[in-house]
Amino acid sequence: MRPRLAGLGVGIVFGVVLSWSGMTAPDVIRSALLFEDSYLFLFFASAVATASIGLLLLRRAGRVAWTPARIERRHVTGSLIFGLGWGVSNACPGPIMTQIGQGIVWGVPLLAGVLSGVYLFVRRGEETEPASDPAPLRRDRAVAGAA
Repeated sequence: MRPRLAGLGVGIVFGVVLSWSGMTAPDVIRSALLFEDSYLFLFFASAVATASIGLLLLRRAGRVAWTPARIERRHVTGSLIFGLGWGVSNACPGPIMTQIGQGIVWGVPLLAGVLSGVYLFVRRGEETEPASDPAPLRRDRAVAGAA
């Protein structure tokens, strides 16, 4: 139950930050995609920098370990489809629920499109590999509360 509450907390904070920062506003997204405003890209850069520092610290502490994967055709294809969908809809899948909660109407067809895409992918019945193969944690450095 504890991991679910933690996930709920992270989701709520993520939604609040997206709303507060303006990342759910269609005008902000559109102006970034048209290269009229750099706000979105600077926000992304700060998120990447923060995550990189956090992962570096976790890696040095021995709490995470991974090996880089080779870029494959499926990665390029997926990123092209993602980018095309983002450009056409002026929305990233991340804030769709936040947009719906704010009353941004086009969040509803976006959600329908995402759910349709997931349904069609799952219907293929193709086995997928995990996004990463987590390395086993050493017991002496295990995260508190983790199983």
